[in-house]
Amino acid sequence: MRIEDTMYKRYIKRLFDVFVAVVALLLVGWLLVLVAVFLHFANKGAGAFFLQERPGKDGRIFRIVKFKTMTDERDAEGNLLPDGQRLTKVGKFVRSTSIDELPQLLNVLKGDMSLIGPRPLLVQYLPLYTPEQARRHEVRPGITGWAQVHGRNAISWREKFKLDVWYVDHCTLMTDLKVLWLTAVNVLKRKDINSATSATMEAFDGTN
Repeated sequence: MRIEDTMYKRYIKRLFDVFVAVVALLLVGWLLVLVAVFLHFANKGAGAFFLQERPGKDGRIFRIVKFKTMTDERDAEGNLLPDGQRLTKVGKFVRSTSIDELPQLLNVLKGDMSLIGPRPLLVQYLPLYTPEQARRHEVRPGITGWAQVHGRNAISWREKFKLDVWYVDHCTLMTDLKVLWLTAVNVLKRKDINSATSATMEAFDGTN
């Protein structure tokens, strides 16, 4: 990696993250409030925000914040209904436009996340990664990333992890600018929101 790319990865990227996050929050703060109000009623008492522990850089655990797009409705036995049945019309719109990711700008300001990097996944996946797949934690997780703009939920876990590791080895300013551009294009097209078989991505079990 070139010296300028190393400087970007170690120092400039963080400054870029903070600057963009502050500007974005100033511009879309009104939208976050409006969406929170709509989701509060659409989610039938389940709340507007989703908080969950996720592993970040070097596997350090932090609490991610997103907009909650599903209700907490359960069946007669007390089990949560399938994702597709709990996803509300408002939630579906918020997901398809990726507005649900915007609260993570707060995680970026805190230093838990970056604008661009491998998506932060579930804590229970940590022992399931191969040593190569675990390299995705060598950088801060991102709101969007290389895998997100090359298939997102429409590709397999194996493909996604390969793309994540590729990004770790090619984290440059040009790569990040390309990801931001492709993210904007994909959001406008509402592309690759769901997997081929589910309203959300299937759980990773170490083999799929």
